[in-house]
Amino acid sequence: MYQRVKYDFNQELIKIKDSGLFKEERLILSSQKPGIHVSFPAGAEPREVLNFCSNNYLGLANHPELIQAAHQALEQYGFGLASVRFICGTQDLHKKLEEKISNFYQTEDTILYSSCYDANGGLFEGLLGAEDAIITDALNHASIIDGIRLCKAKRFIYEHSDMQSLETALKKAREGMDIWDGPGLAKEPVPARNIIIATDGVFSMDGDIADLKRIIELANTYDALVMVDDSHATGFLGKTGRGSIEYNNMLGRVDIITSTLGKAMGGASGGFTSGHREMIEILRQKSRPYLFSNTLAPAIAAAGIAAFDLLEKSDDLRRQLMANTLTFRREMSRLGFDINEGEHPIVPILFRKFTNDAQLSQLLARDLYTEGIYVVGFFFPVVPRGQSRIRVQISAAHTPEHIEKAIAAFAKVGRKHGVI
Repeated sequence: MYQRVKYDFNQELIKIKDSGLFKEERLILSSQKPGIHVSFPAGAEPREVLNFCSNNYLGLANHPELIQAAHQALEQYGFGLASVRFICGTQDLHKKLEEKISNFYQTEDTILYSSCYDANGGLFEGLLGAEDAIITDALNHASIIDGIRLCKAKRFIYEHSDMQSLETALKKAREGMDIWDGPGLAKEPVPARNIIIATDGVFSMDGDIADLKRIIELANTYDALVMVDDSHATGFLGKTGRGSIEYNNMLGRVDIITSTLGKAMGGASGGFTSGHREMIEILRQKSRPYLFSNTLAPAIAAAGIAAFDLLEKSDDLRRQLMANTLTFRREMSRLGFDINEGEHPIVPILFRKFTNDAQLSQLLARDLYTEGIYVVGFFFPVVPRGQSRIRVQISAAHTPEHIEKAIAAFAKVGRKHGVI
């Protein structure tokens, strides 16, 4: 049996390689930090490069206070709990972290997951049924898409950040599906019972920020709930790091917040959903990834608490990140690189003006690695056709010298390939 299946799998792998989408893992031989020791391609001599493609926005991935908190938790609470939460997998650490997150986002309650992917995967099925509707941004993260697929609610997709498209979808859901889209002339349209609008707070490929103020205004008009995945914003976006919701001056106005501890808040693993108490309690009773997955390891929970404590004590890391981002964006624009306006530390270097955009994304990434700058190029179908780019991600841990070296390397390879 396997010989036939093996042939099918090999053909699929060949297709992936031929399309240029085969993903090779870079072997990192150090901790996650601005300067990392990497062996790439496989078998190559290891070398030191500057990492400009990590989600380590605040530089907490190897911060001494988080490491110390994790060590102490290992000593006091052990390595793992070998249980789901509701059997024998809830320690005071977990409740303390949930309370920290609730206070941070000014919500009533929080539930922890092993990742934000699981938080999104277990959200919609637990809260909505066939009588309900979900309206989702076309560029939402894969975890939101997969979570919606697991749910029986009606699905509507609105064009990316297009508020007119969103309102059209809200009208269809609230007034009943258009007869040509749904039940046909033989049946009456059925209005949705409950509606959730789902959006990323920050979209990971472009670093653009959702217009939550307008989304919430529309939600109020059509009596809908709002869900925001704040994974690429928690800890650093907004005046005090409370993410895209604070950035939009909407704290206390979003019904459901999902996010991660695996990016700015330490970079290990762990995710959460935060919101109204009744909704969180429903998730504790019905959310399958929560009910059937092991609880968060004590060391990760303790490090998560330490990360939120750091944010409470000082704003220095967030300010440094924003300063680094401003410098990089300003200088790259001055050199003539095509970047979208914004202030997020995700900075896509776009090649949309060139017919060979996909090739350029790979050539520049390769030559930048030779120059000691580690970045990755993305092209269709990972991004829309003609929108190939190198996605740069800035960290508070980058020094001014790191930023200068990256800019100089981009200038060198950009001129080499006629991009600037």
